[in-house]
Amino acid sequence: MYTLTAPSSLLLVFFCCFSLNLQAQTGSHHEPVRYIGGNSIDPDRHEGRLRYAIGVESRQTLRVNRSQPELADGHGWTYNHASNLAYWEGKFYQQYLSNPVDEHIAPGQTLLITSEDGRRWSSPEVIFPPYPAPEGTEIPAGYDGYMMHQRMGFYTSKNGKLLTLAFYGHTEDPFEEGGIGRVVREIKKDGTLGPIYFIRYSSHTHWNDSNTAFPFYQSSPDEGFKAACEELLANTLMTLQWRDEDNGMDGFYKGERGGSAFSFFTRKDGKTVGLWKRSMAALSADGGENFTPSVRAPTLTMAGGKVWGQKTRDGRFAMVYNPIDIDEYRYPLIAISSDDGIIFDDMVLVQGEVPARRFYGRWKDFGPCYVRGIVPGNGMPPGNDMWLTYSMNKEDMWVSRVPTPIRHRVGGPVDDDFDQLEEAGLVPDWNIYAPLWAPVNVVKAPDGPGLALELKDEDPYDYARAIRVFEESKAVHVSWELMVAPENAGLLEMDVVDQYGNRPVRIKINPEKQLSYMAGHLEQKMGEVKAGVWQKLRLEINAQPFGSYDLYWNGQLVAEKIPLTEAVKSVERISFRTGPYRNLPNRKTPNEDPVPPLPGADDKDAMALFYIDNVKVSD
Repeated sequence: MYTLTAPSSLLLVFFCCFSLNLQAQTGSHHEPVRYIGGNSIDPDRHEGRLRYAIGVESRQTLRVNRSQPELADGHGWTYNHASNLAYWEGKFYQQYLSNPVDEHIAPGQTLLITSEDGRRWSSPEVIFPPYPAPEGTEIPAGYDGYMMHQRMGFYTSKNGKLLTLAFYGHTEDPFEEGGIGRVVREIKKDGTLGPIYFIRYSSHTHWNDSNTAFPFYQSSPDEGFKAACEELLANTLMTLQWRDEDNGMDGFYKGERGGSAFSFFTRKDGKTVGLWKRSMAALSADGGENFTPSVRAPTLTMAGGKVWGQKTRDGRFAMVYNPIDIDEYRYPLIAISSDDGIIFDDMVLVQGEVPARRFYGRWKDFGPCYVRGIVPGNGMPPGNDMWLTYSMNKEDMWVSRVPTPIRHRVGGPVDDDFDQLEEAGLVPDWNIYAPLWAPVNVVKAPDGPGLALELKDEDPYDYARAIRVFEESKAVHVSWELMVAPENAGLLEMDVVDQYGNRPVRIKINPEKQLSYMAGHLEQKMGEVKAGVWQKLRLEINAQPFGSYDLYWNGQLVAEKIPLTEAVKSVERISFRTGPYRNLPNRKTPNEDPVPPLPGADDKDAMALFYIDNVKVSD
């Protein structure tokens, strides 16, 4: 029998500690990814006090409308969620599920909208209707209806077929024994849809082609379609997205479950990272055929919202998620980026807006929910952008275009006159937030040649917003021209902002066309703005604690050494917004207390209409 001496005991302790360090080594299966950035979010602010990912363009693709469904989806359903995105044959495809009011409450259906440019979207089309159970079929005990649930929306096959998929199950629990099966149909180049088939039945139940509403895919007369389905069924990385609803009692899947809402990317070293909700991650060295046991990545803060990971067009990597550990409040939406797919840094803001939830519904969490990008193989839109889709408040549908490389700083002067851009096209280096009833677009200048940025707003519970990030500075000159349209009846707030979202300089035009500014905590009126005429504002800002600014209107000094409203140590962006600053809902706003729809939620408001041009920033 060997007895440890004191030096041997110390040696054993050393080797044990060394072994533990090896087990936690970053990049290994014990910690596949790591966030090393020192910044995290402030949960009390919608923007989280983060810097913006520069140039993100966020546009609403569906605004629900209960009383005027012809203005929305044609059905008046107000629970919409689980969006997926593809790009195929020169067109974007966005798919999402929908219920009348609540999550996991029947009936449920899946809809599709399309766009050629990612800015203007079609009206929704039902592609998987509420489940038409065969005559004589009984809902199993413990369930009360039919619903849809899906983690995967599209698959592009090698023979050129675009498949769209969804999952039918029973309310209120479509998982495992509550499932029926996954359905598939083809989206054709002319926009028509092929028949609906089941591609896989739940392995936990007795459902099959004899007792379900649609035939099995193998009965299709289209050999190309069947080949595309077989290819999908053999693709492990694709089908792992299905495992939430059906855990594969028939041995369809390899290894352990890993978690919920699978996404993946392949690191620079060739290993595939699997990501799931609640910070779970795993590694595969064989292209996804087998994964290591999933572990919780300790530096990733997540709750029940989805996480998206991908290799970006610039050869780097990004992860996008809600960095909070509370299920009911899913904001903001952020991105972190990496050179190698292992070490991630630079947490930046992708979507920091949280508009009012207009319609109550069960489990309708506040903020941008369930983010997804374009799964590898499902298309590459023109440009070097990362495209994302998500629901807002599990109510409206959105997409965001994130330029890569992802940046949060700019250098040098700004001189934007918009004249070299395309109408209704890309606005480089500007962060655009554009609801359907509050669009932001490059348009022809209203008084002649040239182009300008138009902010138009008829939404009673949202606003149009455009932000230009500039080089961080303590002393800066900022100027711009604006026009109030003669038909304007709305508000424009213009803020100069620091990196944390503090607003030391605040200027506005009210619906009565009165121009005013904040001097400390006091509002000072400047006079009426003449509609239809360009106005020029210029600021000379001294951004430091107890700093001030000088304000010029049409070349005339209005006031000098105006005290800042908030103490800051620098500024770095200018914000134009057709509505008042908001920070509600917040983490204390009740999420599950039933409330009536917001008054006038389905009706357009009096229109705000403004034009911005010749934005200049210099030392």
